Amino acid sequence: MKSEFWLKLIAQHRAIAIIRAPQIELGEQMAHAVAAGGVKLIEITWNSDRAAELIDQLKTDLPDCTIGTGTVLNLQQLRSSIQAGAEFIFTPHVNLSLIQAAIAQNIPIIPGALTPTEIVTAWQAGASSVKVFPVHALGGASYIQSLQAAIGQIPLIPTGGVTVDNAPDLVAAGAIAVGLAGNLLSQRAIQSRDWRTIERQARILVHRLQSV
Repeated sequence: MKSEFWLKLIAQHRAIAIIRAPQIELGEQMAHAVAAGGVKLIEITWNSDRAAELIDQLKTDLPDCTIGTGTVLNLQQLRSSIQAGAEFIFTPHVNLSLIQAAIAQNIPIIPGALTPTEIVTAWQAGASSVKVFPVHALGGASYIQSLQAAIGQIPLIPTGGVTVDNAPDLVAAGAIAVGLAGNLLSQRAIQSRDWRTIERQARILVHRLQSV
C-alpha cells in the first residue's frame, strides 16, 4: 500500500480503532463490534494475545476493513507483523531503521512522536504520516492546532487520550485522523461482553467525524 493511498484512506475514514486484546477471542469480538459500528481501520497492537493469528483471522472475517498493527518496537516485530499480513504499522517512537524497513516493503508506517523535532524527523525519514502520542499530555486539540502554522503539511494522527467526544475537535484542529483505544473499547464493556455498547460508540464516533 503506497503512502498516497494510505493518506486517502485515513482522510476518508478518520478513525482508527486500537485493539489491545488480552485474549484472541476477545480481540475478534472487539474488532467485529467496531466494524459493525462503521470503523474500517483497525489496529491490533503487537502485544495482543496471538497478534499475528488475530490479524490473519480478521483479514478474512472483515474484508471491508483495513487491518494493521501497532506497538511495534523493533525490526523483528516489524518483519513478523508484515509476514502476518498487517496492512499498516504504528510504532510508539521514531526509529529510522523501522521506517526504512517498512518503506522497503511498501507498508505504511506511522511512528509515534510528540515534539515538533520528532514529528519533522519522522516525516523527513519517509513516514507515511505521524502519530502524535500522547496528545493529551500537551493539550489535545489546542496542541494540534498550534502545530499547523509551522508543520501543517505533515499528516498527523493523534492518539493517547482521544475520546469519542474530543475526536471531532482534534480533526477540526488539523489532524487527518485519530486513534482511539480505551474510550471506544471500554474495559467495562469488554469485561461484560457488551459488544452492542462498543458498536454504538463506534457509530457515534463515525457520525461525529463525518460532520467535521
